[in-house]
Amino acid sequence: MAEILPVGEAMERALALLEGGDVVAIPTETVYGLAGDATNGVGVARIFEAKGRPRFNPLIAHVADLAMAERIAIFDPMSKRLAEMFWPGPLTLVLPQQAGNGIHPLVTAGLDTIALRMPRGFGGELIARLGRPLAAPSANSSGKISATTAQAVAADLGAKIQLVVDGGATPVGLESTIVKVEGGTVRLLRPGGIAAADIEAAVGTKLLRGAISGIEAPGMLASHYAPGASVRLNAQSVAEGEALLAFGGDRADGWQAAVALLNLSASGDLREAASNLFAHLQELDRSGAATIAVEPIPVDGLGEAINDRLFRAAAPRDKVGRAP
Repeated sequence: MAEILPVGEAMERALALLEGGDVVAIPTETVYGLAGDATNGVGVARIFEAKGRPRFNPLIAHVADLAMAERIAIFDPMSKRLAEMFWPGPLTLVLPQQAGNGIHPLVTAGLDTIALRMPRGFGGELIARLGRPLAAPSANSSGKISATTAQAVAADLGAKIQLVVDGGATPVGLESTIVKVEGGTVRLLRPGGIAAADIEAAVGTKLLRGAISGIEAPGMLASHYAPGASVRLNAQSVAEGEALLAFGGDRADGWQAAVALLNLSASGDLREAASNLFAHLQELDRSGAATIAVEPIPVDGLGEAINDRLFRAAAPRDKVGRAP
């Protein structure tokens, strides 16, 4: 079973594992990540092995600073502006790769682009100490609910990894926003911890939505972030035997009969709802209900990312293509 160490005691142990081509679960501001040296094929392969992740699904490479990022990828002026405004933080940029950047091909799934992010806190310090980027998808079995606590990581992957670094509950609670600059446009590939409106305000243009074709970035599988129970969205009523994921002050009809009930935010605060999303889904999944009914959630601000995750959680489990 994985050892759980607090951030203040974990640095040397984490570095030793990464130097040896192993993986480490680490806290970031978004969710917990399963980190491996992005330049080490053995370490990257162990990420895929532990998660049971499809090899065609690329990984985000995490960097310590902009200088490291520029050794890996080619920055156009708008992408560099976004990095300077939002890094470190929950923004991932998809960029053309620099030739000979040392990133293992498994990280990019054969694409000529790479997804880069600069995390805050322990993750950033660990990368700086290692001196190399870390590939770090969410620390959970592929397609399942992302972990926002060390204990959730250990419950899922504890038998497959050696170390979980405990930094407490992650403050954002959703994966990063992923964007790609193409010519004079900025395309939102995955909504996340930074609202699209904030990015639009920074670049002075509306974001286009979705990939042009295929999987261009991590987190674009149609079925993803899924609990064991099925998920029913925009529920106006609760059927017998269902658990209820609520939002705001008004309840769906028949809510009193729910097997279990958790409210993402009683006050309707989307930031609070985002931080609670994955933990609440995990707890409701443990209730034994076959279905989790989800009350409607606004799509503005962080609501876009919350609804994206819920849409993928509700998708057919055998669907591996790109979500619409």
